[in-house]
Amino acid sequence: MSSNVTLTAATRQNLLSLQDTASLTATTQNRLSTGLKVSSALDNPVSFFTSQSLSQRSGDLGNLLDGISNGIQSIQAANQGITSIQKLVDQAKSVANQALSTQITTTGTASSAYTVPTSGGSTVNMYVNGASTSVTLASGDTLDQALTKLNTAVGAGSFSKSTDGTKIVMNASSDVEFKTAADQTALGFAGGTASSGPTYGTTTAVGQSTDLSVSGVSARATLSSQYNSLLTQIDQLAGDSSYNGTNLINGKGDNNNLTINFNPKGNSNLTVTATDETSSGLGLTSITSTSAKTSTVGQGNFLLNGDINTTLGKLTTASSQLRTDASTFGSNLSVVQNRQDFSKNLINVLDTGSSNLTAADLNQEAANSQALSTRQSLGISALSLANTAQQGILQLLR
Repeated sequence: MSSNVTLTAATRQNLLSLQDTASLTATTQNRLSTGLKVSSALDNPVSFFTSQSLSQRSGDLGNLLDGISNGIQSIQAANQGITSIQKLVDQAKSVANQALSTQITTTGTASSAYTVPTSGGSTVNMYVNGASTSVTLASGDTLDQALTKLNTAVGAGSFSKSTDGTKIVMNASSDVEFKTAADQTALGFAGGTASSGPTYGTTTAVGQSTDLSVSGVSARATLSSQYNSLLTQIDQLAGDSSYNGTNLINGKGDNNNLTINFNPKGNSNLTVTATDETSSGLGLTSITSTSAKTSTVGQGNFLLNGDINTTLGKLTTASSQLRTDASTFGSNLSVVQNRQDFSKNLINVLDTGSSNLTAADLNQEAANSQALSTRQSLGISALSLANTAQQGILQLLR
């Protein structure tokens, strides 16, 4: 419906100008209040949807940062566990070396003089460091002949005779035990009866003679117990080196591996392979009463130097494995930290790009607002001037 009011051309032109100014003012005020020059697809569909795409990618990367951060902490927990396990392995080395330096000796002088075997001779059954050994003394063997056979069986210099030349003196660099009391008395030593002597392991030796004294055996047994305790601590420490349910050093296997995703599609990632830093994973075994080299009952528990040296070799190998695994975890940690920094910087780039497409320049919009306010005042004044002719006619009618 057309207007019944007739406006002059000048008035109509000024009115349209004021309407345009009011529209621009409304747009500028909206940008100032929201901070956006593109707030919907109607404003600029290309910029709006491009900005949304950039923001969504930024948000996806932001969500992945939590997983990356957890991955870093899991690797650091594993590395800390390896560092502490290495200290325990070094302690175990110290214990083994202490056992190796602990000298085992059996010393003493027979309380009775040596008696030459009668017809048929006799056999003396002994355990030397847990190994069964026997010495056959023929009838008529003199003390010197008996000492020669005993030293051949036990070790040179292990037996000698007393200053009066009638008794056997033992000074063996080993744990020498006798199977029966008769084996002891055959050499002039008092027969042992107690089962609480220095018998090592589970040999069937009789209690040690009161004439003899054994040193070093109990000390080495105690050290073997300390060694076993350290292995238990290694296992416990490996089990405790977890973060948020992830443990990278408590056993190998795909289920124990850690996969860290670097993009939403999952085609950019890093798999951190789990290792086994438990005592068994390091190739370390508990010290028992059975030798690692033989099945001879009574050997083990650091009794044999050879077994201790074998253990030290295993500990050296374990240390090398720990250093290698720590280096691998360190390399993985560097990669993950680098990707974390990259993701943070990329998020900043995406957010900035998105903002550039939609954010308004508030300084410019504030200036626009001032200019539009001035334009509106000028438009009102112009409209007033356009109506001056009609005002003159009004004066005539008065």
